[in-house]
Amino acid sequence: MADEKPPTAQKPPARPRKPAPKPEPGKVVLLSGGNPQIAKGYGDAPVQAYIAAMPGWKSDLGRRLDALIERTVPGVSKAVKWNSPFYGVESGSWFLSFHCMTKYIKVAFFKGASLHPLPPGTSKQKDVRYLDIHEDDPFDEAQFADWVKQASQLPGERM
Repeated sequence: MADEKPPTAQKPPARPRKPAPKPEPGKVVLLSGGNPQIAKGYGDAPVQAYIAAMPGWKSDLGRRLDALIERTVPGVSKAVKWNSPFYGVESGSWFLSFHCMTKYIKVAFFKGASLHPLPPGTSKQKDVRYLDIHEDDPFDEAQFADWVKQASQLPGERM
């Protein structure tokens, strides 16, 4: 009995991961923070589907952002990638995206460190700057349009 070793603890079998919820036909799944889950796609239709699925006040602001971007950059390219709308000037090259967070919309300017004045939100990535828009924040359309125009004239980010 002196040679007996204590029993080794065995790990319980791993539980299988739950599959992602399947939306009912015509319904969109909202991910964490209320961001719509929209299939990847190119052109205006998937971007409009994303905007329509944005919850509450965010949908109205999404329409305003989209309209401002279109007016500022005629012929802008659009896509939905990683459950966010992207805007660019040449195919596969993007200057801006936005994403729903729990209490705000986060606009990403991919070359935002080159914009004047700088958008207020910093990033871990040296070139990226953010604009966080909360429901009751005043929204300076003229400044936003100026940033969009500047960003559209810079080399885009390939993704």
